[in-house]
Amino acid sequence: MKILIVCQFYYPENFTITSIAEKLVSFGHEVDVLTGQPNYGFGRILPGYENVKFEIINGVNVHRVKIKARVNNKGGIISNYLSYWWNAKRWVGKCKKKYDVVYSMSLSPVTILSPANKYKRKFKVKHLCHCVDLWPESVLVTNALKEKSLMYKILYRWSRRLYSQADNILVGSPSFKQYFKDVLHLSNYGDFVPQSALHTLLESDEPFEFKDDKFHILYCGNIGTVQMVEEIPLALKENNNDKVHFDIIGYGTNTHILLKRIKEYGLEDKITYHGPIRSSETVKYFLGADALYVSLKGKGFVGKTIPNKLVMAMAFKKPILATLDGDGKDILNTTKGGFIASENAKSLSKRIDELVNSSKDDLEAMAESNYKYYLENFDLDAVSKKIEKELIELVD
Repeated sequence: MKILIVCQFYYPENFTITSIAEKLVSFGHEVDVLTGQPNYGFGRILPGYENVKFEIINGVNVHRVKIKARVNNKGGIISNYLSYWWNAKRWVGKCKKKYDVVYSMSLSPVTILSPANKYKRKFKVKHLCHCVDLWPESVLVTNALKEKSLMYKILYRWSRRLYSQADNILVGSPSFKQYFKDVLHLSNYGDFVPQSALHTLLESDEPFEFKDDKFHILYCGNIGTVQMVEEIPLALKENNNDKVHFDIIGYGTNTHILLKRIKEYGLEDKITYHGPIRSSETVKYFLGADALYVSLKGKGFVGKTIPNKLVMAMAFKKPILATLDGDGKDILNTTKGGFIASENAKSLSKRIDELVNSSKDDLEAMAESNYKYYLENFDLDAVSKKIEKELIELVD
């Protein structure tokens, strides 16, 4: 098949779409990706990419459109979203290549679907949407809009129309089906197909060597409202355990709150902020950490999502410290692979102590259980095969 993948994000940004695209190539398909200039998690267009329109990465043809870099304010985020929406649709308008099918990964924002739907109409092919972030639910969870506001009502209608134009929607978490049915009142959703891990480990990967004997807990990802990373300093402020150390990699709207609290509470010896780092360079930190932290505010349907960070933690065979609800919490309760805190500093502090004070045998058992569950449910080959199957069925 000739497959057009539409997604605003792609390598060197940290998203699973890159691994899926490369897997589809390895299965023998011709894959083109319509994406933007890399900027997510970096606060700027990555140097060297300012004028790159096309490149081939591991067999994938990557088409890049101009985009406004995502910065930490509402206007900057909106400009980022709309610049891809506009320029990707222009690319589709000029495109003359005929693909057999369109596959979109629907992360935030939902406007990613617009150029995919436009290509579908232009060339009369099918569109498979893989929804891993719900809209307009996401803007409620982040408090960007109020449910009774006019802007939310406009976004609701727009989101519903964009989703409705897809021929089939794969859901990234089981609970998403209820949202499509009860909130969006749509029926064109299909199977549950999760995201796999962001990274595939290589034999050459070496763990980062921390220069102390502390118990290192790693958080790697977006530092926004729903991740609650800025709660970590509040928990460590209450925690007297000298063995624990948090390492934080990432960037987002709440980075300034995190840094302010680290300094204000004098936690520089307990928390190291490494800043945003390319995905390929974060592997060593995952390998070197003693445990991984996964957090997602348990509000609304988005709070029931299976976070990709949870899948990552399982893939790296690590015990997990989590603040989770919904589908993600159910998985960790099944594996018994870590400790789950409530959404407050006191509970998180208590779970940190329980994790750090666990025996080596218990930590290894947690890690093994998580990894086993990952292989059975989130393995990249298995996930990519499910997507390939859905694409083939649409084409046939």
